[in-house]
Amino acid sequence: MRKNYYKKMAFIGMLLIVLFAFQNYTSRDKKDFPKVKFIAESSIPMDLSNFDPNDLDAKQWQRLGFSEKQTSTILNYKKIVGGKFTSKEQFKKCFAVSEEKFAELESYILLAETGKESPMEKSEHSGNKEISVSKKFNPDGFSSSEWMKMGFSEKQSEAIVKYRNYLGGSFISKEKFKECFIISSDNYKRLEPYLLLPSKTPEHFKNQGKQNTVKSNIQYRTFDPNTLDTEGWKALGFSDRQANTIVSYRDRNLRGNFKTLDDIQKCFVISPEKFLELKPYIKLNPELNKKQETDFSKIDLNVITFKQLMEFGLDQKSAAIIIGFRKKLGGFVNKQQILNTYDVDKDIVEKLTSICQLHTMDVPKYSLRDAPEEWLKSHPYFKYSADKIIYYRISYTDDKKILKLLKLKPEYEERMKLYLK
Repeated sequence: MRKNYYKKMAFIGMLLIVLFAFQNYTSRDKKDFPKVKFIAESSIPMDLSNFDPNDLDAKQWQRLGFSEKQTSTILNYKKIVGGKFTSKEQFKKCFAVSEEKFAELESYILLAETGKESPMEKSEHSGNKEISVSKKFNPDGFSSSEWMKMGFSEKQSEAIVKYRNYLGGSFISKEKFKECFIISSDNYKRLEPYLLLPSKTPEHFKNQGKQNTVKSNIQYRTFDPNTLDTEGWKALGFSDRQANTIVSYRDRNLRGNFKTLDDIQKCFVISPEKFLELKPYIKLNPELNKKQETDFSKIDLNVITFKQLMEFGLDQKSAAIIIGFRKKLGGFVNKQQILNTYDVDKDIVEKLTSICQLHTMDVPKYSLRDAPEEWLKSHPYFKYSADKIIYYRISYTDDKKILKLLKLKPEYEERMKLYLK
């Protein structure tokens, strides 16, 4: 009996030891694996020039490395803040733009660091501006300034007037007034009791709308369309955007000159009705059409001027981008660099590079061991690797060894070699 007793006690003791050991093993703190962080090359184009984010379309945002979804978010965010980014600080708040991406782009963004919205802009964005009306009125006779006095923003007021003109110069009825997309349902409820308009739309409205187009009350005088700037076109009844489009069409597509009335009529922002109004007053100067143009076959792309680029057909923005990029590079080494310049008209630039010469003897080039620090840190092809180059050349004097240590993408290394001795 004693023998059996001791056997049982020994078995229980062994069982307790095993249970204790198992519990101790399973209760140990589990250490998480360290998070792995991958370091990627800069995703922005090496030849990126200064840009205004308000001018970029979806494709241009994607060229900067944003996905379709991110691009859609950025464009929607721009609409939310009033259709325009006013500062870098505001752009940075868009959640589709990471801190790393913003740091890459910041030095190229043509916006103020910080900006304050005007009270009108704040009210437009928030929708909290109170619309005030104290007496009955006929909206057919209201100008943009009168809608603004009522509490609408400048853009909203212009849109209301454009909608009225689209209807033929009259809102026709309260029903049609309500359909104006700028006027919210809450604002319509405030305004409806004061509107001097019929409640219902007449059955014959469709015919009336086509026949009742409003002619502008502008007092036209004879003018030369080749000498008008944007203010001149605005004085003829065009909006800011339309005036800019007409000037751009003339300077960019027609190299600065409307040669015939047909050239003017082809501009898509000039409606057939508007053209008929303008036609009796248009006077084209034949001497301007005969003026001798620059012989671009003798022009060097490294000394071509802003004015000559405009003469060739580029718009002001594209011409400025090319001149600015050339200045940062210290000069172009091959024509492909100009074709790859960000946000310029590729078709016109391709014609330009096929005609003009390119002399590269005056373009500064250095070895990595001798290149000035200021040059490395400002040159578009070197500045992202400048600190590493300066560090490695302390120990190494061979450019090939330094390039190998930089571990660049092949296309980035090739760009660097264009400016190395």
